[in-house]
Amino acid sequence: MQLNVKTALASRAHEVDDFAAAQEFFHSRGWTDGLPVVPPTEAAVEACLEWAGMPPDQLIGIEPVRAQPITAEKLAINAVMAGCLPMHFPVVATAWQAMLKDEFLLHGVTSSTGGCAVLVIINGPVRLEIGASGTFNVLGNSDRATAVIGRAIRLGLINILDVRPGQIDRATLGHPGKYSYCFAEDEEDMTWQPLHLQRGMPEGTSGVTVFASLAPRQIMNEWTTDPKEILETFAAEMRANQLHYSIYGGNYVIVIPKQLRDHIQAAGWTKTDIAEFLFERARVKRGEWANVGKGSVVRDRAEKVHPALLSPDDLLVVAAGGPAGGFGAVIPPWMGSKTRAVTAAIGVCVDCEPPKG
Repeated sequence: MQLNVKTALASRAHEVDDFAAAQEFFHSRGWTDGLPVVPPTEAAVEACLEWAGMPPDQLIGIEPVRAQPITAEKLAINAVMAGCLPMHFPVVATAWQAMLKDEFLLHGVTSSTGGCAVLVIINGPVRLEIGASGTFNVLGNSDRATAVIGRAIRLGLINILDVRPGQIDRATLGHPGKYSYCFAEDEEDMTWQPLHLQRGMPEGTSGVTVFASLAPRQIMNEWTTDPKEILETFAAEMRANQLHYSIYGGNYVIVIPKQLRDHIQAAGWTKTDIAEFLFERARVKRGEWANVGKGSVVRDRAEKVHPALLSPDDLLVVAAGGPAGGFGAVIPPWMGSKTRAVTAAIGVCVDCEPPKG
């Protein structure tokens, strides 16, 4: 078996005897996340590049802190290793383009002791093309596409940017999303505008949003149909995160499955209404830190109010999850506004300069 071999590909080639030997070869060099990988053969890597219309040396972006260039070939190799099919690769490449934006702060996100993971949210027609489900078990192993796309992000971080535990990755705890953290919005069963369109992508496009986030915090409220009461439960979880983790405001994601979503939509509430409500309700006074063992940092600022969201626009409202049960989820940020969620359109340049002449 020959890996990554063709004159058009710049990566070094390695010869192994068989699939089992390939596993040991990759594990012995720290090139995996601890799970088995798909051998990135020449044909598989080229198929990904061909599907996306990218030459191997196409520059996806440059990691801002270490000035490390990220090429399509390197991403394709790691996508194949993660189990991606060619049709998944444009999503992976676009997610990386978004991650490499300065405002995402990729180096800080991946090297912090805070242990966040890169969450990828998929929107638009591509969801249906690749079979990305936005319903049952949406934050777990809901489907092949989201599982392997999320894993491709992590393997790329490991093998291209050396984000390995105990080395650049200094996470004290981490969370399971560091294996794979990716899901799709359930656009077919909502009256709301999809997330990527809310965030400025053109109509008719597909998009990905990347967000440096902690593990999801599940909430439940089956005892009301009042949107304010439902959303107060989300607000309580956001306030809890401010007290238990970080008081500082930034992006938050809330995931609203069908049962709660139906009540909120029936009352005529939009995603904007939800964001404005939670902007007002999800906030704490600094003095409340004294109730959770952090009184030493309160000092003379006990009355200072800290909102979880610096503005309503900081909330990412996503319709997703199974059809039954009064459940939802709050996905908190890594560290306030130091990192920002970034959305990018797949296969569309939305900020390019028009041709001259």
